[in-house]
Amino acid sequence: MGAKLSGGGGSKFHVEANAEINVTPFVDVMLVLLIIFMVAAPLATVSVEVTLPKAVAKPIENPPKPVYISLQKDGSVYIANDPTSLDALGDDLKKAVGARNPEEERIFIRADKQTRYAEFMKVMNKLQDNGFYSVALQGEDDAK
Repeated sequence: MGAKLSGGGGSKFHVEANAEINVTPFVDVMLVLLIIFMVAAPLATVSVEVTLPKAVAKPIENPPKPVYISLQKDGSVYIANDPTSLDALGDDLKKAVGARNPEEERIFIRADKQTRYAEFMKVMNKLQDNGFYSVALQGEDDAK
């Protein structure tokens, strides 16, 4: 903040406030910083060559496509988009899994909210009878 030292009105000890900003010191500091960074930037680059070792880790394979079982409210069962019956669920599921180990395969179950619990448990029991022990239940996310 500056002060007005001369001018009309008031006595010689009366000093009025000047609200104009003096930008000269600001510009001086910015120019000094610019010069410092221009000198320091080339020093920050690494010019020493180093032979780095090769990576020995193998890339991770993509996980297999998940298998979904869908239960509708009328009791119909689907593996992915293919309809199946409760009796044929185990064999059809083993075909969908292929050569992978059924005990390590995760099966995702999607059921209509009006599906009877007894129908859901029949599917769960059928999965366990055929060696599928890793089951995940899928729900709808309400956060929109």
